[in-house]
Amino acid sequence: MTTTSETPVDVPGVPSAGADLATYLLRLGDDALVLGQRLCAWITRAPLIEEDLALSNIALDLVGHARTLLTLAGRLDGTGRTEDDLAFTRREREFTNALLTELPNGDFAVTVARQLVHTHYAALLYEALAGCPDPELAAFGARAAKEVAFHRLHADRWVRQLGLGTPESAHRMQQGLERVWPYTAELFDEDDVVRRLAAAGTVPSPAPLRPEWERRVTEVVTGAGLTVPTPSWQARGGRSGLHTEEFTDLVGELQSVHRQFPGGTW
Repeated sequence: MTTTSETPVDVPGVPSAGADLATYLLRLGDDALVLGQRLCAWITRAPLIEEDLALSNIALDLVGHARTLLTLAGRLDGTGRTEDDLAFTRREREFTNALLTELPNGDFAVTVARQLVHTHYAALLYEALAGCPDPELAAFGARAAKEVAFHRLHADRWVRQLGLGTPESAHRMQQGLERVWPYTAELFDEDDVVRRLAAAGTVPSPAPLRPEWERRVTEVVTGAGLTVPTPSWQARGGRSGLHTEEFTDLVGELQSVHRQFPGGTW
């Protein structure tokens, strides 16, 4: 078994376990980094000052997850890149985050809907990762699962508050759900990388988590008097580096200081 601290052994014609694991971790790291960047945009703009603080704290947790995941990915991919290299020097097409995480914030209800679907997914995935055989990854999964559990509770509370509030808040919350739902399927996709890692027992595949995710989010949505959307299309492409039009601006903002002061330290 290849762990994060071992040097992977390459087999001719077969992708190395280390390369596969680096790809897997890079995807999760990009998810956390990009979503954290999106949430930062709410600082000073949230509907309540308490939400400025809540969303900034959630964003800080996500950036912490990204730092750990990108560091591990850089260690395994053979390039020697650091977390900063991966965050600040890659081009847009080199990011592999799910499209859901880069969706524009929209109004507050859209952000709440995005948080609902992502936090329930992340909570399940990190809980599963906590049981993986590599102790470093397992420790990260256990820590991240505890933090995301609070993010999930925050999203659940707002879905109920908006759904059971005024007719206008319920309408906007339903619209938010309709906006993000076509982007949920990509979270659970399996490709050859995921299949090889899951077959080896290295990390969990997200695909088997979908039924429980559907059960949990359905309970929250219906409990708020809202309807689970049934989209006629599903968005994909983020894992392959194909992103939304707005993603260029997000990366530009994320990397702006590094571009102005490359190699700067504080």
